[in-house]
Amino acid sequence: MTRVNPAGRPRTELDARTWTIARLADEFGVTHRTIRYYEDLGLISPERRSTTRIYHRRDRTRLNLILRGKRLGFPLGEIRTIIDLYDAPRGRSSQLEYVLGQIDERRTDLEQRRRDLDEALAELATFEDRCRADLAKLR
Repeated sequence: MTRVNPAGRPRTELDARTWTIARLADEFGVTHRTIRYYEDLGLISPERRSTTRIYHRRDRTRLNLILRGKRLGFPLGEIRTIIDLYDAPRGRSSQLEYVLGQIDERRTDLEQRRRDLDEALAELATFEDRCRADLAKLR
């Protein structure tokens, strides 16, 4: 069975190593606008063929890292730093060292937020109990 590309033509070797914006958007569950936004920010830089954007493995990897960073709550500035480290001479090693530091900071922040939420919930429960007791006295 011959595999076909999105245009309905037989898939070539080039197709296997490149993606259109539609294929990336479908694969990652994002909109074309989201991908173009990351392109406008310089986070990804697809090849241009006339009016068509051609995304290579590097762009796909960078998009994956961007979306993972967003899911973990990292701001785009931090994501840019992490992605740029991927291209640095030390590459993956420096990227991972930086990411581990960011993970520690993010975890500390989230743990503090959890403590704050727990305290707020406890205060709310205490206030609720007082209100219910006052209401019971009035009845």
